[in-house]
Amino acid sequence: MVSQPPHRLPPHFWSAPAVAAALATCDVPALIGEVRRARGWTQTQLAEVIGYSQSWVSKVLRGRQPLTVDQVREVAGRLGIPLHLLRFGERAGERHAARMGRQADDTSVVSLMSVTGARRRLEAVTPSRELVSGAVAHVELAGSVLHGIDARLADEVRAGLSEAAGFAAWIHGDLLDLGTARVYYRLAVDSARRAGHRLLAAYMLGSRAAFEVEADDPGLALALLAQARRELGDDPPHIARAWLSSIEALAHATGHDAHAARSALRVAEVAVTRGERAATPPWPWVFPFDHAKLAGYRAVVSVRLGRAAEAESAFSESLAASPPAAKQHGVLMTEMAAAKAMNGRHDEAFDLAADALRLGVAYGSDRVIQRARRFRRAYAGPITVTVRTFDERLHATTL
Repeated sequence: MVSQPPHRLPPHFWSAPAVAAALATCDVPALIGEVRRARGWTQTQLAEVIGYSQSWVSKVLRGRQPLTVDQVREVAGRLGIPLHLLRFGERAGERHAARMGRQADDTSVVSLMSVTGARRRLEAVTPSRELVSGAVAHVELAGSVLHGIDARLADEVRAGLSEAAGFAAWIHGDLLDLGTARVYYRLAVDSARRAGHRLLAAYMLGSRAAFEVEADDPGLALALLAQARRELGDDPPHIARAWLSSIEALAHATGHDAHAARSALRVAEVAVTRGERAATPPWPWVFPFDHAKLAGYRAVVSVRLGRAAEAESAFSESLAASPPAAKQHGVLMTEMAAAKAMNGRHDEAFDLAADALRLGVAYGSDRVIQRARRFRRAYAGPITVTVRTFDERLHATTL
């Protein structure tokens, strides 16, 4: 009988969408199935590796055989699945050995970072409440690895910790746990700086700046953006300049400084144009920042400045070129609703706000739901049947 897999699973395995989804929901049978496919094993070969019968394995893969905690530990160990990724703790007697294993395992660094990247992609279509415990556990794991890792890998682990903390901050922000989000953002920035990774530090500062704009503190956001630019120096990547300038424009618009907002958008436009030839964005960016995304920022800036016609035009440009993920779409729909309400198209506005509310509920995004509430509080138009229907739905979300 084969007692151990012939080699470690490659780091990119953990960032595959199906694997990330299984990890996020602790779907052990699905994860076992993904390991089997990655190895090219039959069910019989899989059964030999984990030490159970083929019929038992078949039932597990079909969801017909429940697993005990001890069985999960045993199977994960034989398949090379780290227990921390399933949010299982280690037995007391295993902790020292686990730490020693982490000290000697260079691939643990790559795995840490690839799992966070996979979760960032998964976040767009997964309720934040399903991801929060895994995000927190991942930060704790990175911190524990840092204390036991070889010194030559310490900065790489700190960078992984920074990215994991940034993701945890984003998840808590989506759940409107603002205090906890700020704690994780500070950890993300501090870890990036300790790693000597100035681009990562700037990214985390920019992320927190965007968060503070959302929290209605544009002054703090502008101060954070100034720190981010100091981290980047005089010749930052075009994507960094474009993104930070777009956030700056939004901060100025939130503070009702139209001239500064438009100036920042012009800087962002130049940077996006200059960065168009880049094949892939530099890490820690996962997605490119292109003209469609800039149009989305321009639209929200226009809403904040009360320029409804410009906002609707920019929204059309943004959505036609690059449809956003569900949660971000919900946020944008509340802004589009505000633009239509400014133009006197009240029923259309509340239809959009209702769609945003449905997305917020479906994806467990308190941020989107709060945006829908904010839109309703700001509305001072006539109370139509559409408005009353929206009010009923909004009230139902608080029950």
